[in-house]
Amino acid sequence: MEPSAASASVSPPMDFALGATACCLACVFTNPLEVVKTRLQLQGELRSRGTYPRHYRGVLQALVAVGQADGLWGLQKGLTAGLLYQGLMNGVRFSFYSHMEDLGLTQQPGGTIVAGAMAGALGAFVASPAYLVKTHLQAQTVAAFAVGHQHNHQSVSAAFETIYKKQGLLGLWRGVNGAVPRVTVGSAVQLATFASAKEWVQKHQWFQEGSWMVALSGGMISSVAVAVAMTPFDVVSTRLYNQPVDEMGKGKHYRGFLDCFVQVVGKEGFLALYKGLGPAYLRLGPHTTLSLLFWDELRQFTCQHQGT
Repeated sequence: MEPSAASASVSPPMDFALGATACCLACVFTNPLEVVKTRLQLQGELRSRGTYPRHYRGVLQALVAVGQADGLWGLQKGLTAGLLYQGLMNGVRFSFYSHMEDLGLTQQPGGTIVAGAMAGALGAFVASPAYLVKTHLQAQTVAAFAVGHQHNHQSVSAAFETIYKKQGLLGLWRGVNGAVPRVTVGSAVQLATFASAKEWVQKHQWFQEGSWMVALSGGMISSVAVAVAMTPFDVVSTRLYNQPVDEMGKGKHYRGFLDCFVQVVGKEGFLALYKGLGPAYLRLGPHTTLSLLFWDELRQFTCQHQGT
């Protein structure tokens, strides 16, 4: 993201707080779509099309099905873990990216992509335990609507405690090998396309200089690219996080990222990598737009406040 004179003065610690706040605000609005996405991505796991019941058949029907099975609050399953994940991952991601801006890396050819990928990888690693718990909780439902393995955690804290007691500290980072490439790709595409789109909109002078519509337009364009590039990695990541494990803490379905990728394509077909694309885009669209818009506006507000 090309820094303005104002945004360049925001320190990395402040950008951590601003990035975390922006993405947590966006998460509150988009979490129901994250629940639906998770259910769709786990539906028919390692089974060929037509050999399993389809409890979820698209975004609207799935939202209704979740509401029927779990009540309206079921649409916000995993919200606490989701907020923790968004705060950690995006706080690290945005503050690291801001630091790369200050160092001038983003001004080099391909610098926005490299900085975005590095920021995403670091954020994904730090926040991986929260995403693990979030996935477990969002997959949980009554038997009649269940898809994927059911971990049956009673709460966020109970989930962390159970995983730690059974698998140790490393168990909390199980599935990180799927999360890092997922967020690395998504972050690189998101930040690179947002920066380019915002610069393009500014160059064409569609909106008044400094208008929030510039950030909004950049976020909307960015979300299309992110959904297309990220969904296959998202499917694999969800499967790795939710799979059951043996006594040694090893996955019972997949040995790792590549094995999961091969098994999904081999048993479910290539299009299975795009399961949940609808809710993924509908979630990523508003989430990308809101998080980047909130971040951009919060940075400008902070800089203006610091200057007074």
